[in-house]
Amino acid sequence: MGVSNKYRTFDQLLEDVSVDFSTYALEGMIEPQQLIKVATRVNYDLGLRVHRTKGAIVDIEHNKGMLPSDFAYLNHAFICGDFTVSSEMPSGTHVDTTNPVPYVPEPGYVAPCTDPTCDDPTCSTSICDDVCVVQACDGNADYQLIQYVGGGEVRNYTVFRPLRIQECLQATCDCPNISVQAPDIAEIKDGYLLTSFKTGKVYVNFQGAMEDSEGRLIVLDHPYCNEYYEYALKHRILENMVFAGEQVANQLQLVEVRLRAARNNALSFVNTPDFAEMRKVWEMNRKAMYSKYYDMFKSHPTVM
Repeated sequence: MGVSNKYRTFDQLLEDVSVDFSTYALEGMIEPQQLIKVATRVNYDLGLRVHRTKGAIVDIEHNKGMLPSDFAYLNHAFICGDFTVSSEMPSGTHVDTTNPVPYVPEPGYVAPCTDPTCDDPTCSTSICDDVCVVQACDGNADYQLIQYVGGGEVRNYTVFRPLRIQECLQATCDCPNISVQAPDIAEIKDGYLLTSFKTGKVYVNFQGAMEDSEGRLIVLDHPYCNEYYEYALKHRILENMVFAGEQVANQLQLVEVRLRAARNNALSFVNTPDFAEMRKVWEMNRKAMYSKYYDMFKSHPTVM
């Protein structure tokens, strides 16, 4: 999915549906409470690719740390070790205008490197808000975790340890923390991260819930997906009207046909990999073929 995808609230979606069904809306035949579960089901049907990918640092105290309020599914996690602190004292009329609830980009967004001395076009930063995973610009494969605490204080983590997550329903199918062998163990339960160690800091990369900062339901805003959401709501509205004795069988039949086509288009768009994903698969296949057909000659050089 591209980086241009945006989201809108359920109220905005319902407003577009009410415009199409203006007569039914004036007669009071549209009940928002009956349609929220329909939009939630469509979000679930489209899968985790429509969720926002986020990162956060969980403070562990007394073997427990509270997960972010919008935590949905875990992508990966690791324990943060030593870190250095750099702070900038305010001077003159400097005012800290940091947004406490920063905007989070769409899934797959990669921010460019912010180092002015770096001329590597492939250097980049992962999905960022107040916590960023940055690859070093000196050509090696080392990573750094940058956390903006506030008040001009920035923490730079360079030491990490693996963490094994006990099997749970709130982890993605490819989460590496489920199969990794590590002495430190954690468990996700009731919105908390329960750990085998008493204190520490854990970085979690997760798929956020489909809700905004105020807890309102949001849906994906894209031409290929908007029709799926709208026809799903229209189908439920007409279905409720049939149960109420209204003569809308012909309208319901038409919407069912359109709903089926809109769902196929939405799923095709969501499940189509973008260029970055295809390039990643190509690189993995290239490394696999290199290891299979070339490494054997490196380990056993020919003697002339």
